[in-house]
Amino acid sequence: MDEKTYWNQRYETGETGWNIGHPSTPIMEFADQLNDKQMAILIPGAGNAYEGEYLYRHGFKNVHVLDISDVPMKSFKKRNPQFPEAQLLNEDFFTHKGAYDLILEQTFFCSLVPTDENRSNYARQMHRLLKPKGILAGVWFNFPLTDNMEKRPFGGNKELYISYLEPYFKIITFKPCYNSIPQRQGNELFGIFEKK
Repeated sequence: MDEKTYWNQRYETGETGWNIGHPSTPIMEFADQLNDKQMAILIPGAGNAYEGEYLYRHGFKNVHVLDISDVPMKSFKKRNPQFPEAQLLNEDFFTHKGAYDLILEQTFFCSLVPTDENRSNYARQMHRLLKPKGILAGVWFNFPLTDNMEKRPFGGNKELYISYLEPYFKIITFKPCYNSIPQRQGNELFGIFEKK
């Protein structure tokens, strides 16, 4: 089954345990510290994109939400009819082209089948999509990676993520989240990485 079909099925059957119905606290609090409302922002694997909605409503008009499944994209559009159509990207992250100041990671890495190839491609594509000195920031899950290739989202740990990101990014910070929602307490890392 291809990725688009897989994710469409997950949304259509309501198997969306990751959907908390609002922006995650770590991303929201990070967004609240951003001053440049003109910056180009991408949220890949955005799903219901509550973070994109939050940013847009707080004056960030150059925010782009991307997901391979059109199901959450349609639901986002219904909730946010004023959101520019051109910034709603129903695409595959790995073939997307663009140039962004900031890419927000909301456990998108952990949705990818955890092959070395996928994870290396993720780091390369993040690097490619960022402008010079661009920032990749957000949340990665912090729990063991199972050997069940169907059990998404997949876990990982700080060392594993760094092994993929370090060739392309300078680590600004990468620590356990202090402001996770209660049901994710202890299971998330928050990172800020600058493009090398």
